[in-house]
Amino acid sequence: MNWTAKELDTYLQQTEYIDTLLVPLIKVETDLEKMKTAASSSDFLMNLTMFIETQFKGRMVLVPPFSYTPSVDLEQMGKTWSEDLSRMPFKHIFFLTTDPDWTSMELAGEVIWLPAIPLESMDAKLRQSIMEDQIRQLVPKFSAAWAGQ
Repeated sequence: MNWTAKELDTYLQQTEYIDTLLVPLIKVETDLEKMKTAASSSDFLMNLTMFIETQFKGRMVLVPPFSYTPSVDLEQMGKTWSEDLSRMPFKHIFFLTTDPDWTSMELAGEVIWLPAIPLESMDAKLRQSIMEDQIRQLVPKFSAAWAGQ
């Protein structure tokens, strides 16, 4: 489910089944030489999270991405998010990112780092195949969390 008023109406009626929050973490580079790579990473992550949301619509809520610049204090931001998000009624929180800096953070949920795959020059069929491959790698992580309840 997406973070929209209409879909959250459905969530509110079925909270016992929808127990997972998916949080994309997007780095917005301010250095001119790094902007295109960061935009490509963002494109990959947003495509992937939308694909995940479609596959697990009755189980997950996808929030809008949390975006940040290089000068942001990730420790403090992560702490604040963890406090805020842990008050929500979700049993599982997954943070997805292409920024390896998040892997050393203690967050209320699991941080999943993925290497960015540049999608901009791929045709639709190859892009779909890449997304399916990524999902196959993520399903065991989701399943393990859900099995552990």
